[in-house]
Amino acid sequence: MTDVTRADGRAIDQLREVTIERGWSAQAEGSALVSFGGTKVLCTASFTNGVPRWLTGKGKGWVTAEYAMLPRATNTRNDRESVKGKIGGRTHEISRLIGRALRAVVDTKALGENTIVIDCDVLQADGGTRTAAITGAYVALADAIAWGREKKFIAQRSEPLFDSVAAVSVGIIDGEPMLDLAYVEDVRAETDMNIVVTGRGLFVEVQGTAEGAPFDKRELDALLELGIAGCAQLRDVQAEALAGAAR
Repeated sequence: MTDVTRADGRAIDQLREVTIERGWSAQAEGSALVSFGGTKVLCTASFTNGVPRWLTGKGKGWVTAEYAMLPRATNTRNDRESVKGKIGGRTHEISRLIGRALRAVVDTKALGENTIVIDCDVLQADGGTRTAAITGAYVALADAIAWGREKKFIAQRSEPLFDSVAAVSVGIIDGEPMLDLAYVEDVRAETDMNIVVTGRGLFVEVQGTAEGAPFDKRELDALLELGIAGCAQLRDVQAEALAGAAR
């Protein structure tokens, strides 16, 4: 890596300060308030004994997610999509991404005929809201599964979670690949990419777009390496949060 520093003083391969406050909500079966620098997302997991009608009787569970931003999560107020009467395409896309990321590490047969819905609400946005949501949602999901086992909705010997999952943004700015973009970097990135990786280092999803100049394979490889390393650090933060006492 080069000696280039960024607006906030970080090295190009350095995450923002990441914190996960597990058990943030007293009502939810699992919850986590995750912060990636100025980005803060509240992830709550709701456990229901039962599955959607199309899964009834198949011996499998279901995990899904919904994503939303509070009106003043950004610099100017945005109307609630529920008031508009229409959920935006971006919201649908991110909700589906979070659900896919979580299901990639869940054994639905071991989950049994139970449903877990993760709500990811962005309290404050400063870039990387979807990646923070995935990272926090995993912690909320793990606690909801533990709750289901404690209540005997999940068999004691079943282990629905067979890996962890985290996500981080990467991008190319002024020709330099960088990890975990804040908003001021994201808006001027020549290439913007979101990377979802399991705890074992396997890719779940890679979303990359050349916003300015196209990128070559060498740059792509550099971005993927940054993403893998960043997700490994996030995996450790998740593990530390789950090992400690819930709030």
